[in-house]
Amino acid sequence: MAARGNSPITVALVDDYDVVVMGVAKMFDQYRDRVVVAELDSNEAVQDVVDIALYDSFAQPESDHEEIAVLVANPRARRVVVYTWNFHPDLIRSAQRQGAHGYLSKTLPARELVAALEAVHAGERVISDVPARARSAVGLDWPGRGEGLSDRESEILALITQGKSNAEVATLTYLSPNTVKSYIRTIYRKIGVGSRTQAVLWGVNHGFTPDHHRIEHWRGGP
Repeated sequence: MAARGNSPITVALVDDYDVVVMGVAKMFDQYRDRVVVAELDSNEAVQDVVDIALYDSFAQPESDHEEIAVLVANPRARRVVVYTWNFHPDLIRSAQRQGAHGYLSKTLPARELVAALEAVHAGERVISDVPARARSAVGLDWPGRGEGLSDRESEILALITQGKSNAEVATLTYLSPNTVKSYIRTIYRKIGVGSRTQAVLWGVNHGFTPDHHRIEHWRGGP
């Protein structure tokens, strides 16, 4: 990894779910001498000039990379990094074609994530090794975590709550239809529902619909 400079790098965290970006921001708090979170964006364009826009892929339509292209085209974001658990080769290639400067795993410990962002800021293109799906990064958060849902289960429930069919969820997550059905059965059991309608209502009532505002200047950032 490249050596860092004297000033901390500035980062905008981008996702449609406040709880997700706030969890990442909290993870960075112990590294404020190296990374300063400038803004947290939910369904809004990056407005501050930042060194890196970190795009969290939770419950985003990953087969539609328009959001990545929009971030890359935004002159306020000097570099764009995708932050994800999904390392399907087609997704990595597409992100690179769209101009992403990094593709980082959510299983990275905070110190390694910070080092990777510093390397991207220094001009490197950084792609994490393909991770095992055994764990999530310490400090992350997502809707449904308190109710015992894994990040993958929560993402699938979020897509269902957005009105996606099983086939669409399979396409967006690069999972097989049978795997999606298996996840859905597990989700139903964990949240105590017996139908898709009940699952959607549960999701709406537990933070699984996208947020529509912007949180600026996280804890005194620039």
